[in-house]
Amino acid sequence: MTITDVRGLDVTASDPRIAANDGARQPRDVQRTFQLVLATVWLLDAVLQIQPFMFTRGSNGFSGMLRGVANGNPRWIAHTITWNASVVDHHPVLTNTPFALIQFLIGFGIASKRTLKPALGLSIVWSIAVWWFAEGLGGLFSGAATPFSGGPGGVLFYAVLAVLLWPSEGSDQPFVAARTVGVGAAKAIWTVVWGILAVLSLVGSGRSPQALHDLVAGMNSGEPGWLAHIDRVSESFFLQHGTTAAVLLAIVCGLVALRVYLPPQVAQVTLVVAIAVFAVIWVAVQNFGGVLAGGATDPNSGLLVIILALLYWPVSRERSRPGNRLTDSQLAVTEA
Repeated sequence: MTITDVRGLDVTASDPRIAANDGARQPRDVQRTFQLVLATVWLLDAVLQIQPFMFTRGSNGFSGMLRGVANGNPRWIAHTITWNASVVDHHPVLTNTPFALIQFLIGFGIASKRTLKPALGLSIVWSIAVWWFAEGLGGLFSGAATPFSGGPGGVLFYAVLAVLLWPSEGSDQPFVAARTVGVGAAKAIWTVVWGILAVLSLVGSGRSPQALHDLVAGMNSGEPGWLAHIDRVSESFFLQHGTTAAVLLAIVCGLVALRVYLPPQVAQVTLVVAIAVFAVIWVAVQNFGGVLAGGATDPNSGLLVIILALLYWPVSRERSRPGNRLTDSQLAVTEA
């Protein structure tokens, strides 16, 4: 925009108020905002990866955590996990150091526009590798992939987010997730993800009151007192109403899966419900992924599901902030 005074002179460059106002009219790049959010989560993972216990051997180290993931999986999956655990156990420093460096590389790479695409590509590859060798495919084959625990695997959502946040010059409307892959593909991804969450709520141990109780009980070691109190409430609730909770979660996920095909008013409500439900799960069941207890490697799936849901939040046409304008008696505004 070029702004001239009543004499026809260009005053844009000479008046900082005009330049600031012109800059304020530029719409915010919402996709870039979410890319930076994803970079922050990756950097959190990298910091968690350099905790002291990650560099120690034995059952209390990173290798012991990996061996625990192998339990209950088919032999062909368990073998790959135990092989990975064995390598880590023999060389904890030499293996965990590059693990952490890769995650730092991904996080800082996404934060920089120059390395954004390679970093997102690396994050997809790394996420799938971690999902297999460190998460045991999210417990899909062991019957422990309930969304309450993080199924189908928290790290898998990193790959989904990387695809949806691949840089594109398109518009953020009608929602950010459609900017790169298109509205149709974005809707299909949404439906598949939430349909899987609905199914996983009902299969395996996901609907067992005792299993859900034990899930929370196994996560509350070392948590702050206020969070341990929430855990005790969650344990009691699951023991009495675990099956009902699983069925209700499946219904919610099923309805949310269809939200992209519902009228806008109804779709907005289902999106709010989805965010609220997984916020409760992230706090009261997943304990922020165990980050506060000092034994976590990531924040678990609850946070990532919330980020995914926000990518589908409707984006309005007006995203610019109002700027300072000079009075009409001082300026005549024309657009070049």
